Order: sequence, then C-alpha cells, then structure tokens
Amino acid sequence: MSITGPGSITALNLAAQNNMFTQLDTLSTELGTGEASQTYSGLGSQAGLALSLETQLSALNGYNNTASDVGTTLTLGQSVLTQLGDVSNSAQQTVAQQAAFSLNSDGQTAAQQTAASDLDQILSLLNTQVGGNYLFSGTAVNQPSVASTSDILNGNGTQAGLTQIISQRLQADEGVGDMGRLSTTVGGAGSSTVTLSGDGSPFGFQLASVNSGLTGAAVTGPSGTPPSIAVDLGSNPNAGDSIAFNLTLPDGSSQTITLQATTASPPGANQFTIGTNAAATATNLQTALTTAVSNLAQTALPAASAMAAANNFFNSDPPQIVDAGSPPNYATAMSLTNGTAANTVFWYTGENGSTPTLQTASAQVGPSITVDYGMRANEPALSALVANVAVLAATTYSASDPNAQTNYQTLCQSVQANLAGQSGTQSISDIEGDLANAQTAVSDATTLNTQTQNTLQDMVQNIEGVNQNQIGEQILTLQNSLSASMSVTARLAQLSLVNYLAPSSG
Repeated sequence: MSITGPGSITALNLAAQNNMFTQLDTLSTELGTGEASQTYSGLGSQAGLALSLETQLSALNGYNNTASDVGTTLTLGQSVLTQLGDVSNSAQQTVAQQAAFSLNSDGQTAAQQTAASDLDQILSLLNTQVGGNYLFSGTAVNQPSVASTSDILNGNGTQAGLTQIISQRLQADEGVGDMGRLSTTVGGAGSSTVTLSGDGSPFGFQLASVNSGLTGAAVTGPSGTPPSIAVDLGSNPNAGDSIAFNLTLPDGSSQTITLQATTASPPGANQFTIGTNAAATATNLQTALTTAVSNLAQTALPAASAMAAANNFFNSDPPQIVDAGSPPNYATAMSLTNGTAANTVFWYTGENGSTPTLQTASAQVGPSITVDYGMRANEPALSALVANVAVLAATTYSASDPNAQTNYQTLCQSVQANLAGQSGTQSISDIEGDLANAQTAVSDATTLNTQTQNTLQDMVQNIEGVNQNQIGEQILTLQNSLSASMSVTARLAQLSLVNYLAPSSG
C-alpha cells in the first residue's frame, strides 16, 4: 500500500490555492472592468457577435458626429436666411416711406445710401463660413460665395460693374431718338394711316397690343418684322373717341398710352385734334403719339431699364450685357451677349453647376438616412434680393433733370414690389423650409441612432458584461475557501514523525 505523507498533501493544497488565486484575480478584473473578458477570444462562441455589435456601435457614433456637424451648418444657414429676410423687410420699408426727394453731392438720396449699406450686409452674410467652409458656395466650399460690394457696383479694371451695365443698357433702351426704340410715321402725303413701329431689338418699348375706339378706323398689328401697329383713319373720329397702345417695358412691366380725339386746338395732354379731314387728323394723331412715347421714355423707361440691367447682371449665368459692336454704339445695339470674365464682374463666385442646389452637400446621418443640405448665393430668392437692393445703390440722378424725381419714385415702386415677392417665384422662406426639412431629418436620424445604440449596448452588455453582485459573492466565497485552505496547509507543513511518537516514560 502507498502512504501519502504531509508533503504530498501540502503540494496538492498549494496547487489548489494557486488555482483559486488565478480565479480570484480573474474575478477581481471582471469586477473592476465590468467585462467578462479583456479579449474577444475569451468570449468563446459569442466573440463574433460581440465584434459585429461593436462595429455597428462605432458606425452609429460616426453618424451622430456627422449629424451634429450638419446640424450646426443648418442652424447657421437658417440664422443667415433670417437676417437676410430682415434686411429685405427693412429695405421694403425704406423705399415705401420716402421723404422729400433730396439728392446728396453724389446724386443719391438717403434711401440709396442705406441701400448701399444693406448691400454690404447682404454680401457679408452670403459669405458666411462654418468650419472654414463657405455656406453659400455650393460644392466650392473653399472659395467665397460672392464678390465684394465695390467690385459688384463699380467694376474691377476692365470688368464692368452694375453701374456701368445700367448706363449701357439705358443707352440701348432709349435708342437714337430717345423714343425707346419706337418710331411713328404717316404713310405719305394725303395718307390717313399712322404707323407705330419697333426696331426688332430686345431694347426699349415692345409693342404688346392696341385697342381702338376710333369711329371709322381700321387697326392692325402688332405684326410683321420688325413689328408695327397701323391705324388707318377711314374717316374722322368723333370727339371723345380714344385709342390705347399697350407697351411692354424692358423689365417686363407694362404701360398704356391712351389718346383721345378732341375738337380743341391746341389739344390737351394725351389728346389729338380732329382735323378738316382724315389725313389732317392722322398727322395730329402721329404728333400726339410721338409726344406720348417720348414722355414715357423719359419717365417710366429709365427705371425699367435699370431693373432689366440688374436682372441680366444678377439673374443670368453668364450675365447678359449689351452687344454694342466695335466701335461700341449702345444706342444702335440690336442684341444682348454673354458677359465674360474679361469684361464683366461675375457677382456670384461659388460653384454653379447643374446639380440642384440642395444636393450640392449631402451627408449620411444614419445607416439608411442621407440628408441634402446644400446652399448657393445665386438661388432665385437671394439673387433677387441682391439685384433689387443693388440697383438702388447703383443708380444716380441729376438735380437739373426735371424727370429725376419721377424716375427715382418709379424705381422705388418697382423695388418695393419685387422685394415683396411675386406669386410663383421662390422666396427666402422657401429656402428656409427646405433647410427646416433637412433639420427634421437630421433630428429624426439622431433619435433613431440613439435608440439603436441603446439596444445594441444592452446586447453587448449581455455578452461582454458581468453581474457584479454575483461576481462579488463568488469572490467572497473564493476568499473564504482560500483562507481555509491556506490554514490547513500551514498546519500540515508543521507536521513531522516526532508529532506521532508517544512521549518516553520516565
């Protein structure tokens, strides 16, 4: 038989104690970290699932960081748009509440000086940056969105600015005889036919229609190339009969010239005298028509011309300028042409591709959610604001011009109407609405990401985590067992053969 001595028992106890020390160390680590294992290999068959869940959590953290950045951009964009809306409202009030027409030494009113300051503010807002990126430059986030106020108004070297473009356009719209590119004729000696003709250019007045209430008259047109309206007085009209010529101005607005037949000589304003026969009456009608067109060219045309120039400068890509030929003669120009970087300031300096504006910036803010949040300074609502404020800042008037006040007031009325917005056109609130939808999408994505993160974290905890109360109980039990084992081992280590021998008798 084999005899197991104290030494063998002590060795077994020490091995058991080492094992308990190892278990105690492992449990202490789990209690301290809250994790079942410091490596995926320690998770056994659950390692693959845990790794997949951690990867998903990392991706969600990335989406939330992106959503935060996009949210900041959208918030700042909304702030800029709100301020632009405030400037627009203020400008409307300024032009609506005109005091006496008083020009400073530069030929401008106080309202126009205010417009120049407003333009500075608008352009500064459109050049807003976030994180070093220009908000309103489309995809070209590293370059300014708009040119400077000075360049836009006054030009830069050989590049014409708005002030020069307005001057050139007015020359083209007025034409050679200051008749707004229209002419009147009577068809030869003894003729009773009066003709009002355009010159076929896009400048000045365009013939829209004619409405005749003249007894015995035959009216045709506008027709032909260039277009014309013919009024054939087959007989003398009756006193009080009238005829109305409807004209379209360069900015798309309309004016009507109404002339009335009268027996008075000389006739009153917007009247023509009935002559001894139809031919004499036709001559009088031509004279009255020429005077009326000329008056309209001096009063309504300048403001409409300035607005047309501003629209072509700000709302066309590339800007449209008068093709004056070489050497340039703007009064006889027959068409518009594309401005180039060599001869015209391009006010919008950001990206201007075919991609819809909102899609020029996109970000994935969730596993299956992408948000579009791009902005451009040349969106219709924004370019219209710039154009209407800039046209006030760019125009000047002469105190010696008897029509200056009328021209100025007409321009102010147009600016006020345009800033108020036209039905069917984009408004600043429309852009704000697009950004608000993007903000909602970002917020919803963030909420969904957070909910998903909580679920995934619970799943990871079930795999990687430990029950700390249970671990604590295990450690206490292990400590008690270890203490008892160490006590037994210590006693066994003190045993020897002497302890088993009976004491000798005396």
